[in-house]
Amino acid sequence: MREGKISPSLMCVDVLNAADNIRRLEKCGADYLHIDIMDNHFVPNITLGPDFAQAVRKISKVPLDVHLMIEKPENFLSQYSFLGPEDILSVHYEATFHVQKALAAIRGMGVRPGIALNPATPFTLLEHILDDIELVLIMTVNPGFSGQKLIPATLEKIRRLRLWLEERGRNSVLIAADGNVSFEYAAHIRQAGADLFIAGSSSVFSPTGSIEDNYARLKNVISV
Repeated sequence: MREGKISPSLMCVDVLNAADNIRRLEKCGADYLHIDIMDNHFVPNITLGPDFAQAVRKISKVPLDVHLMIEKPENFLSQYSFLGPEDILSVHYEATFHVQKALAAIRGMGVRPGIALNPATPFTLLEHILDDIELVLIMTVNPGFSGQKLIPATLEKIRRLRLWLEERGRNSVLIAADGNVSFEYAAHIRQAGADLFIAGSSSVFSPTGSIEDNYARLKNVISV
């Protein structure tokens, strides 16, 4: 099993101290910085945008993990031309009729393509786009808002996805988990086979501790 990696969700930062929070995460050794882009159409919320992502790139060398929760993402990819070969740009399978086209365009930008799946979307739909993805982001809650409870069935989904990828010789494809990745659930998510943990208000940004203490605690939990 690969080393578990952490991608703190920047939708949970203290907005009045975002730059400070990002620098602290960098010192913690964050593997990625997760940026949720929402359009109030695909999901019922509006959060961060491409300008924020580009601003983060200017102050941090940590690879970005950009998650597009927007309709027809292929129409907006040019807004992320500042991303590089270490960054991940994920689109939702449910958000476009042209998912392969969108993924191919991301790879053509020199960025690592990822595909995100809502809780009820079966991973077997990925059969014919395996050549186009480097990461599968499993939503363990319905997307749109932080602070939701993890849907238990998604743990089995991650476990079965890991086996399904291995059977197809796709061990290099990373599995990310996003939604209520808490100290309690992170160990179960890790045991199911996830590689990348999108950490928000229930772990890294929990009010029960500092960013530094929370990050260290989560890292310890997933180091199994």
